[in-house]
Amino acid sequence: MQLTRFDDRLSYLYLEKGHIEQEAGSVAFVTERQRVPIPAADLALLLLGPGTTITHAAVCNLADCNCTVVWCGDEGTRYYAHGRGGTHFSANLLHQAQQACHPASHREVVRRMYEFRFKESIDPQTHLQVVRGKEGYRVRAAYQAAAERYGVAWQGRQYDPHDWSKGDPLNRGLSTASACLNGLVHAAIVSAGYSPAIGFIHTGKMLSFVYDVADLYKVDLLIPLVFSKVAAGEKEIESRVRVACRELFFREDLLSRILPDVRKVLNDRHDSGTSAPGTAGRSESLDARTEGRDLPRPHDRPDP
Repeated sequence: MQLTRFDDRLSYLYLEKGHIEQEAGSVAFVTERQRVPIPAADLALLLLGPGTTITHAAVCNLADCNCTVVWCGDEGTRYYAHGRGGTHFSANLLHQAQQACHPASHREVVRRMYEFRFKESIDPQTHLQVVRGKEGYRVRAAYQAAAERYGVAWQGRQYDPHDWSKGDPLNRGLSTASACLNGLVHAAIVSAGYSPAIGFIHTGKMLSFVYDVADLYKVDLLIPLVFSKVAAGEKEIESRVRVACRELFFREDLLSRILPDVRKVLNDRHDSGTSAPGTAGRSESLDARTEGRDLPRPHDRPDP
């Protein structure tokens, strides 16, 4: 079958408290009151929230349609696991790896990320450590400005991951909000075939690229949200911040913005997510989609 271009698809669908099963050539969402068909071939990302179950046949159908399935918390504010990425091709991953491995392109991505966040130009030759220093200064200044704006005492970003209760309400709220944002970003980037591990400013961790992309939004969105919630009261700060993040992400339509922003900072042509040539009008297995089809390699050189 011919699949819809990735850019032309519905960006995501969030479901909770229901059952997903196969229906003809697609899937359906079933509750006690209704049965709603889901156009799987026109969907990029399916988020399964609390209280959902899904059949094996439905998962296979979604995989055949290039639709990424993510198991998450309320409105995507937790990330638990995902199925295969929403593309059969590795173009996005190859481009990301090429940009990260070449020193000049790596610096360019770091520069674009910094300028995206702070609307301030920096010299393209600036060393990564210098960029990290400048970034840290700007983030600390944002914390202090938010503390003054909302009248909240700020002692710095300090927390013990092994003892959550030691953190003050601001630090617990910031950690909660960061976890929510990281989950949403993780869901978005795996749906397009990028690697969560290949980062640019953050490196060496399996979620380095998740942290890089999440940082594009933290200063503008998360810091004001958390400081305002703590200013309104410290009781049950974690649950209040999670609910506020869910509402903020929905209001800002953040999930639909993440992939276009990733392509901007990577200067990426990106994978369209279409079927391979010659598949129109017939179905094929996942293995058959790539068997014997060589994609352009990033470096035109013979195999060893």
